[in-house]
Amino acid sequence: MTPEAFNDAALALPGAILDIKWGSDRCYCVGGKMFATAGSGGAPPSGPAFKASELAFEMLVEQGLARPAPYLARAKWVQLMSYEALPDDDLVAYLAQAHAIVAGSLTKKARAALSIV
Repeated sequence: MTPEAFNDAALALPGAILDIKWGSDRCYCVGGKMFATAGSGGAPPSGPAFKASELAFEMLVEQGLARPAPYLARAKWVQLMSYEALPDDDLVAYLAQAHAIVAGSLTKKARAALSIV
């Protein structure tokens, strides 16, 4: 998956917005909470990071496809080794899962305002 395709997939999720943080990192948020990030492409290049379920966190790290995300590992975030670490369909599914986990933590009022059921 290209960084542009990752951006498009993240922003296609209900209520998702792009926010630039920490200088030039792209942070994808729903209801003011991050569910995924993509670096600015610095050196060395790194893959995107996202919130994962406990099972997905363990599986992706154990299989060597991802590492615990710096500063966010305790919250079960993973950082893929590259954008090509997973097939596109799988990465889109993990993005949707990350979005669902974070959106699920929002209040009912916030979810309703974002048209998230």
